[in-house]
Amino acid sequence: MDMSAAEIRRATATPPHDSSEEINGSEILVRCLQAEGVKFLWGYPGGAVLYIYDALYKQQTIEHVLVRHEQAAVHAADGYARATGEVGVALVTSGPGVTNAVTGIATAYMDSIPMVIVTGQVPTAAIGLDAFQECDTVGITRPIVKHNFLVKDVRQLAPTLKKAFHIARSGRPGPVVVDIPKDVSLSKAVFDYPASVEMRSYNPVRKGHGGQIRKSVQLLLNAKRPYIYSGGGVVLANAAAELRELVDLLGFPCTNTLMGLGAIAASEPKFLGMLGMHGTYEANMTMQNCDVLLAVGARFDDRVIGNPKHFAAVERKIIHVDIDPSSISKRVKVDIPIVGDVKDVLQELIAQIKECRERPDADAMGTWWSQIDEWRKRDCLQYRNSTEVIKPQYVIEKLWELTKDRDTYITSDVGQHQMWAAQYYRFAEPRRWINSGGLGTMGVGLPYAMGIKLAKPDSDVFCVTGEGSIQMCIQELSTCLQYNTPVKVVSLNNRYLGMVRQWQQIDYGGRYSHSYMDALPDFVKLAEAYGHVGLKIEHPSDVEGALREAIRLKDRTVFLDVRTDPTENVWPMVKAGKGISEMLLGSEDL
Repeated sequence: MDMSAAEIRRATATPPHDSSEEINGSEILVRCLQAEGVKFLWGYPGGAVLYIYDALYKQQTIEHVLVRHEQAAVHAADGYARATGEVGVALVTSGPGVTNAVTGIATAYMDSIPMVIVTGQVPTAAIGLDAFQECDTVGITRPIVKHNFLVKDVRQLAPTLKKAFHIARSGRPGPVVVDIPKDVSLSKAVFDYPASVEMRSYNPVRKGHGGQIRKSVQLLLNAKRPYIYSGGGVVLANAAAELRELVDLLGFPCTNTLMGLGAIAASEPKFLGMLGMHGTYEANMTMQNCDVLLAVGARFDDRVIGNPKHFAAVERKIIHVDIDPSSISKRVKVDIPIVGDVKDVLQELIAQIKECRERPDADAMGTWWSQIDEWRKRDCLQYRNSTEVIKPQYVIEKLWELTKDRDTYITSDVGQHQMWAAQYYRFAEPRRWINSGGLGTMGVGLPYAMGIKLAKPDSDVFCVTGEGSIQMCIQELSTCLQYNTPVKVVSLNNRYLGMVRQWQQIDYGGRYSHSYMDALPDFVKLAEAYGHVGLKIEHPSDVEGALREAIRLKDRTVFLDVRTDPTENVWPMVKAGKGISEMLLGSEDL
């Protein structure tokens, strides 16, 4: 039932053929995926999707990856999508297969990742009757998807898949769930895949309003203390080149959110580092004190601006560019909203600035940069290194030194290690930093790395994690062996749920309630049991050698159990309810 390359081109480039051949819904699904150019599919079989798995068995163009847990299937497809910009695809069965996938779907939704998740469902006649492994997939996933479908007629399966991929990748990207009852996967129909899709109720705007862009140009050129604040939308829109051109053209300071790191190179002098709860002093102070702010593909979330009332206390003009109109003025009132694709809007903005004879006030910019340089002198990321105990910041710095000139992707889980990776790994390109931002999901790092390694087999893929996060999806070490995805796991093992412990130290009087990991496995033996290489690192002098060994073992998954200082905290830090400029820079501020 494989489609040839010519058949795939015809399916996507020409009107539906009038062949009278009927095939079952499972074969239709596979042909739809082939027509969309899907190369990898992460999943786990079960009764409701067995006809689909039978159809997958009969083809060879799509590689199915059998994970060990449905959550990891969605995370791996998510990581693939983040690194490549393509739509990630996962397949799970009904009932617990769906509920296990919910965390992965919500993670992708919060970070606007293009995905299609195919879920099995009980036969249509049994829906609503509490059948074995039944759940209301549409109802459960409605709040955490861009859209979802329940396909009750096999003749609607191909058009629905076409809509699903279109919705997932267009506008503000996001996950789309397609729920397929078992009888629909068996019923037969003519394969009729649309060449294009039109949805009257869904037409995202791409081009920004010309008048609003002209207003923005004048505001930017007349600014005395300007700032460019860019987020994950720049990365998703593949607009890093445009952002860099704009920064060079105007000479303005620029910052990235956690999700936007790499959109502008960390080595760029005009880059002030990440901003927000654990952002740099200079990035946060510049954000609070600018007079004109250009926000591009960012959403002013609570981790970025802190207390909105504190942020609003300083008068400034705000230009906000975003593909999603619901994100504009959601938390912060803006002066010039521009709805449109970030790449298209930046291109038009750059063109209009080039046509304009005016340029920013050089004297004002000189004064502004002098103030920023004063803030930079605080050197807020400085830490006290040690020859006795491994500092986690040192590990990340060494990792960057050894991989900065290599083709490298960094994934992370969530916690202190995530923030240290964001602060100390100096990302030079977009889509190289893969982590969970909006939902803050522990356990994503290893599945993300697996998905990326399949897409980028010649690249180095490192997962920066902690001993808490890694255990949430550690069974995927088995998947790494089966599918030959030799990733490198760097576990900053401080024997605590580090970020929880840090908050307990600062806000809960040092009452470390259930944040200490009291019965950890021997990770070296565990890695070896899964067929991989395990290394235990306990002394600072051994860190560089262990990282070099991991890189040298290119064809092996390597687990580095790095025993780090359990007392180390992430600084700077903005406490909950505080303003972005009310930072703690170290333990002396407590």
